[in-house]
Amino acid sequence: MKSVATYLEHLARETDKPEAEIMALAIQAGLKQLWRERVLGRYLRGEIAREEAIEGAGIDWVEMADRQYQAMLEDLDWALQA
Repeated sequence: MKSVATYLEHLARETDKPEAEIMALAIQAGLKQLWRERVLGRYLRGEIAREEAIEGAGIDWVEMADRQYQAMLEDLDWALQA
């Protein structure tokens, strides 16, 4: 398994960007992911409306969360029927 430092070195070399810039991009991407997960969690718990979730996470992510949630409910229903 590669270390974080190894990934950082490879990305810096392959993109020809300084490691500091790669780190800044990684932090930005991580924060966006954490925010998206928070928004989608609130949406699925009914704490915010779908429109607000779309504004916060994007339509594609909300639609995927809806599909996954529906699939989970169907699986749960199937398991309880057995």
